[in-house]
Amino acid sequence: MPVTKHEDRGRNWRLHTPMQRFVRLGLWLGGLILLTLSWREIALRTEWGFVRDSWRVAEDIATRMAPPEWSYTEALLRPLWDTINIATLGTLLALILAVPVAFLAARNTTPSATLVRPVALFVIVSSRSINSLIWALLLVTIVGPGVFAGIIAIALRSIGFCAKLLYEAIEEISPVPVEAVAATGAGPGQVLDYGIVPQVLPAFAGISIFRWDINIRESTVLGYVGAGGIGLQLSASVAELAWAKVAVILLMILALVALAEWASAKVRKLVL
Repeated sequence: MPVTKHEDRGRNWRLHTPMQRFVRLGLWLGGLILLTLSWREIALRTEWGFVRDSWRVAEDIATRMAPPEWSYTEALLRPLWDTINIATLGTLLALILAVPVAFLAARNTTPSATLVRPVALFVIVSSRSINSLIWALLLVTIVGPGVFAGIIAIALRSIGFCAKLLYEAIEEISPVPVEAVAATGAGPGQVLDYGIVPQVLPAFAGISIFRWDINIRESTVLGYVGAGGIGLQLSASVAELAWAKVAVILLMILALVALAEWASAKVRKLVL
């Protein structure tokens, strides 16, 4: 396709052909129409009386939150620790399951591109398509409320994320070290240990830290459906309209997320 616009030997080179410009214009118009119809549908289904009154309600809640009920902090330490455990153990379990799935999904390591790889990709897509809150809602019904349901929910959500990024890293490795190890007469296990794993280990470390950081955030809300953690206290305080307690919980969540962000950045610098 021509990519310049100037006179060259009597030819007028343009960035896009007339048909390409017509298609681009059609796409822009289609997007504008879709946006207009979506906004119209939202406007018809919105109670604008509540929207106009929202600033007053927000101001009233903010007033009730001040000052925060700091005496409630001690009661939040155990739920906060449960939240950290949910994120950490869920991430660890997800990584254990994501590694074999990633190797089965990568084109250069899968035993069968026609049978095994589609199954691995289906596992990845299934995990990524369902939010951790929905996983938690299902698991609370199956295994009962508590931290265990939260751990499994975080793990099931994280498998697809970790496996997708890891199998893409496996597919991008250099074949030269793999061929060199194989040329020495090494078996499949040795080729994996010495030719593939050293190349994907930095990516694996980065994926693990990044996913744990995300799971800290996601685990704070799982308590809303009974999966343990500080979200359980948040749900109860909101239901009781105890806004001073809600303020303390929100500040604790903010501090936890900030601490997790700082810790992940430090670990990332040490590992990568």
